Amino acid sequence: MNQGNEFPPNTLFIEVSGAGLPEVDGLFVPSTAPPLTSESGTISSAGYWNGKMAWDRADGKSSRSPSISYSNTYRSWRISRLDGHLAYDMVCEDDLPPVNEPWHVYKKGVAPAPKIVIHHFDPRLPCPPANIIFVLGGPGTGKGTMCELAELQLGWTHLSTGVLLREEIETGGPDAKVIEQTLADGQLVSNEIVLKLLQQAIENTIRTTGKTNFLLDGFPRSLDNLEGWYDLFGRETALPKMLYLDCPYEVLEKRIMGRSKYTGRNDDNLESMKLRFETFKAKTLPTVELFRSQDNCVEIDTSLDRGTVYQEFAEQLSEYTDENLVGQPLSDRAEMLLGIRPFPKKD
Repeated sequence: MNQGNEFPPNTLFIEVSGAGLPEVDGLFVPSTAPPLTSESGTISSAGYWNGKMAWDRADGKSSRSPSISYSNTYRSWRISRLDGHLAYDMVCEDDLPPVNEPWHVYKKGVAPAPKIVIHHFDPRLPCPPANIIFVLGGPGTGKGTMCELAELQLGWTHLSTGVLLREEIETGGPDAKVIEQTLADGQLVSNEIVLKLLQQAIENTIRTTGKTNFLLDGFPRSLDNLEGWYDLFGRETALPKMLYLDCPYEVLEKRIMGRSKYTGRNDDNLESMKLRFETFKAKTLPTVELFRSQDNCVEIDTSLDRGTVYQEFAEQLSEYTDENLVGQPLSDRAEMLLGIRPFPKKD
């Protein structure tokens, strides 16, 4: 086991909320406790306890330091009260306190157990900037497939405004009813709502995963969308590039009619496709033309086979991609998306 300063720095922050003991809630910062010998005989360094990261209360009120730490004796993560008594625990050997499982109410705790969120950046400070690439293309050009592949293989975060809107409805978010009614009326959801959901998703991802590379699938759909983006994020927020996936209409028609047998999407038919394509030309192509005029648009021909298209797509992302992820073996899901292996048959 590592000793002393051989540990990499603890740079994570933990937010605790919803505890039956309100005093437990709050922000916890990397522990500054001096090197000590723990109950299991392990010499712990600043930011660590028993060989795992540890945290103090940001307000400094707890008499126990660290306030969140791991016990080798009990094989559990523990959160203390202000008086130092342990209130909540989680038996496991995870390197970090679990965030997606219910904690146990310990001897000095009160139900309910709290929820914890791990932040990769200090939540008291502004969120670090995101690296954004817009991905545009007509219906059937493969935007979703290429973005999913980049997420699976290259660590990019794939954000689709359509998915974000559906998630807001499904989770009953504050804008759920407005979104549902707007879509039912066949109208476009307002810039204000779409951009708010994008901003929340981007910031939440950066803070909780440390990832800053994002592919925005199908955004902006119009110059109005783009203006709203600049109003929110500022014109000084430079975009590395736009990736425009282009494909002849005849090929798109064949693709969409072919996939209609499997997707169950009610807009996968010739009439809907023509309407969507005309809307794309009228509303979205002007945005593509704007980026072309700024020499900031890369066109990718998606009439080619998926492997060739993905290779070009990945190449355009390579200068921003973690080099440790470039060239890694394809996952099973990636091979399915590329047509290398079949998708499992549905029962």
